Amino acid sequence: MMQMAIGQTVEIIYQDKAGKITQRKIEVNGIREGRIRATCLTTGAPRVFLVSSILAWQPAEVKRYA
Repeated sequence: MMQMAIGQTVEIIYQDKAGKITQRKIEVNGIREGRIRATCLTTGAPRVFLVSSILAWQPAEVKRYA
């Protein structure tokens, strides 16, 4: 399901291992062995997310400026 999102920007609702739930917009770089490598567009930092900890996701609208 997330395979279709590689190279795209998606919005996720994520629960970290401490139980904190956050909503983030990420650019998916790759998916392997239950982990998503992505760039968090909020912080600009590279992150790794566990697929099993993503509670919901949807394609995100990206604003483009000319």
